[in-house]
Amino acid sequence: MASARGFLGRRKRVLAKLAAWSAAESAQTFLGGFCVARSLDDGFLRGATATGLLWLVGAAVAILLGAPVVRGVFAQLPHLTEPLRDHLVRRSVARALRAATARGGAVDTTAVSRLTSQTEIARDSFAGLVLAARSFVFVAAGALVGLVSLAPQFLLVVLPPLVLGLILFTATLRPMARAQHRYLDADEAVGRRAEITRAALRDIVACGTQEPTAARNRRATEEAAAAQRAMARWAAVRTLSVATAGQLPVFLLLAATPWLLRQGLTAGAFVGALTYVLQALLPALHTLMTVLGAAGARLFVILDRLTSPLPGSPPALPSPSATPPARGQGPEDRATAALELRRVRAAYGPGARAVLDALDLTVEDGEHIAVVGPSGIGKSTLLQVAAGLLTPDRGDVCLSGRPAGQYPPAELAALRVLIPQEAYVFTGTLRDNLRYLRPDAGPSDVDDAVRALGLEPLVDRVGGLDRPLRPEALSLGERQLVALARAHLSPAPLLLLDEATCHVDPVAEATAEHALRARPGTLVVVAHRLSSALRADRILVLDGTRVQCGTHEDLLVRSALYRDLVGHWNVRH
Repeated sequence: MASARGFLGRRKRVLAKLAAWSAAESAQTFLGGFCVARSLDDGFLRGATATGLLWLVGAAVAILLGAPVVRGVFAQLPHLTEPLRDHLVRRSVARALRAATARGGAVDTTAVSRLTSQTEIARDSFAGLVLAARSFVFVAAGALVGLVSLAPQFLLVVLPPLVLGLILFTATLRPMARAQHRYLDADEAVGRRAEITRAALRDIVACGTQEPTAARNRRATEEAAAAQRAMARWAAVRTLSVATAGQLPVFLLLAATPWLLRQGLTAGAFVGALTYVLQALLPALHTLMTVLGAAGARLFVILDRLTSPLPGSPPALPSPSATPPARGQGPEDRATAALELRRVRAAYGPGARAVLDALDLTVEDGEHIAVVGPSGIGKSTLLQVAAGLLTPDRGDVCLSGRPAGQYPPAELAALRVLIPQEAYVFTGTLRDNLRYLRPDAGPSDVDDAVRALGLEPLVDRVGGLDRPLRPEALSLGERQLVALARAHLSPAPLLLLDEATCHVDPVAEATAEHALRARPGTLVVVAHRLSSALRADRILVLDGTRVQCGTHEDLLVRSALYRDLVGHWNVRH
C-alpha cells in the first residue's frame, strides 16, 4: 500500500484530470434517470407529448455526451498504466540479472514469464481496475443523488442490499487473492516440471525413473487443477455478491411498489429509479466486482511478486575443491603435486566476468586428468593459466610444490608443455620437428617416440625422418600427431593437451594418450571425445565458475551437466 500511495501520489495531476472527466460521467448518470422521470410525470402522463419528448431529448443528449467523456478518460489512462508497466519491466530485468550474476546464483526460469506475460497482465489488470473503480464510484454517486432527487424513500429500498452485497464481496477479496496466488504458483510449478522433464528426458529413460517423474508431474498438475477449482468456488461467491448488490434492489423495488405508491411516489419517479438501478448501478457494480474478483486479484498477486525486494548477492561460497580425497592429504603430498591452482581467478579484461573464479585444483605427480565442459566454458583458459600464457587476476599457480613465479624462465619452460588444438609444424626435417623441445634427443629416442605415437605411416609417406618437410603437405591430423610426438619426446614432466587430438581418429587418439600416459610425468587433457575422458584417472567438469571432479561413475551420479555431456557424446558418436 505504501508503494501504491507513492506511485499515485506522484501522479496527482493525472488523477485530477481523471476525476474531472469522471465527474462529468456522474452528471450524465444523474440526467439519464432524472430526464426519464420528468418525461413521464411532466410530459406523457399529463398529455404533454412535446414536453415528454423534450425531456427524452435531454436524456439522449446526456448519452451522446458520454463519448467525449470516455475519450477523455482513456486519454489519461496511459499516464497511469504505462509508468507502472515500465517500472515492473525494470524490476523484472534487474531481478533476473541480479540472480544470474550473483555468485552461486542460477538462471531464473520464470524470468521470461515475469518480463512478458506477468507485466502485461499487471498493466491490463491495473487499467481495468482503474476504469471499473472510477466508473462505479462516480456512477453510483450520480445514481444515488438522482434517487434522492426523485424520492428519499428509494434509498431505504436500494441501499441495504447494495451495501450487503458490497460487504460480502469485500470479505471475499483476500481469499480470492490467496486462491489466485496459489494458482500462479501452481502454474509456474507445472512449467518448471515440464522444463526439467524435457531437459532430463534422456537421463530419466536411461535410469528407469519414468514412473517417479510422472508422479511428480501429476502432483504438480493436480495442484494446478485444485487451485483452479478454488478460484471457481470464489467466482461463485462473487456471482452471489453481484446478485445481492445489483439484482436484489430491483426485486425489492418491485415488491415495495404498493408501499412506495402509498408514500405519494409517482410513476415517473418509479421508472426513473428503475433506470438508475438497471442502467447505471447494476452494470457498474457488475463490472467492478468482475474486475476486482478476477483482474484485481491477479494484479495484487503479480505486484506482490514483481515488487518484492530484489535478491541480494548471496555470501561467497567456497569453490568446490577438485582435490581428490585419496591423494594429497598431507602437506608433504601437496608439496609434490605436479600442478596446483589456489583460488585462481581469471578474466579477459578489467570488469569482465570471471571465466575461472576461486578455482582450487590439485593434480598429483603421475596423474591423468581430463577436463570437460560446454564450449566456451573456460577449459582452454584453465590450460593457458597452467601453462603460463595467461596470468590470473588472483590466486597462485604452483608447479612441483613451488609458485611458478619463483622458477627461472629456462627451468620453468622445462617443467610444462602445452599442445594446442592447432598444432604448429615448421619447415625442416621431420626429425627436427620432433626434437624441437629436446634438441639433444638421440636417434633411439626419436625412434621410440615414432613407434609410441604410431607415426611410421607418416614417416614412410614423407620419405623418412631426415627428408625436408613442407607443413602445408600435412593434414591437420598429421600435424597433431607430430606435435604429440614432440611432447612425448620432451623432458617436461607436465603435459597440457588442449583438444590436441580433435583432428585424429579415435584409434590414433587412444594410441597417443596411452603413449603419453606411459611416459613419466603428469597429463592434463581437454577431452574431445567421451573415450578420452574415460581413460583418465579423474574427470574435471567445468560448469561456469564452479567445478566438480571425480571418476566417470561418480560424476554420473553427482553432476547433471556431465550426464548431459555424456548423452551428447553418445548421440554424436
